[in-house]
Amino acid sequence: MKTYPLESRYETLKITRDGRKLTITMNRPDSLNAADALLHEELAHVFYDVAVDPDSDVIILTGAGRAFSAGGDIPWMRDAIARPAMFEQTAREAKRIAFSMLELEKPLIAKVNGHATGLGATLALLCDVIFASSRAKIGDPHVSVGFVAGDGGPALWPQLIGYARAKEYLMTGDLIPAVEAERMGLINHVVEPEELDARVDAFADRLAGGATKAIRWTKVLANLELRRIIGAVMDPGVAYEALSNATEDHREAVEAFLEKRKPVFTGR
Repeated sequence: MKTYPLESRYETLKITRDGRKLTITMNRPDSLNAADALLHEELAHVFYDVAVDPDSDVIILTGAGRAFSAGGDIPWMRDAIARPAMFEQTAREAKRIAFSMLELEKPLIAKVNGHATGLGATLALLCDVIFASSRAKIGDPHVSVGFVAGDGGPALWPQLIGYARAKEYLMTGDLIPAVEAERMGLINHVVEPEELDARVDAFADRLAGGATKAIRWTKVLANLELRRIIGAVMDPGVAYEALSNATEDHREAVEAFLEKRKPVFTGR
């Protein structure tokens, strides 16, 4: 069976290399790297591919343009409302994304070059070390579009900032400036935008020059409990998200977004 180079396997992800460092760039800048059906599908595959890539030891995840990722693409959400069976594939992919990132032995660094919201926040928080631009904000506003935050947020946020604070942000959907997110322990480092590339590269070089197996297996041990928690939460999470996909509030929020107006929620 013919195997295509990793760099040429994806349409919405750009794969680049610098020595033993491999960068995955979500490449839909005109949509703020929001996940449409194709990007979501490719995210469900790429971390399994880089796991067995023999030419890389450290992985960097970032976004093209001025955002890391704006979460789910609204037109894609509208399609899922019209065709609920689509959500079965989305649910399978959501679990693959979370598990493939946590099971990846290679260190995974998030370079949050701009806002990371919804799925974008989950992608960042599933990484091992998170560097963010001082201009970035991070948050999980699923509820603002009448959607359950079922793709990993309710499992990740409490482990990082505690249950009370996590529930506040998950139930309001408020976005957190990077400086505040660093202060509360949600992310690791806040960097001025012009210094972000250099800081991430320096940290990635440090890991790439370290004891590769010791670093990888230490990460594996650190992730064992988080993998257990994600395993317990993801199935009910995507099930509740599928239920919310069928609600009137979600439909109203999607249409309001497309019509550029404030949604009117009715609790249905």
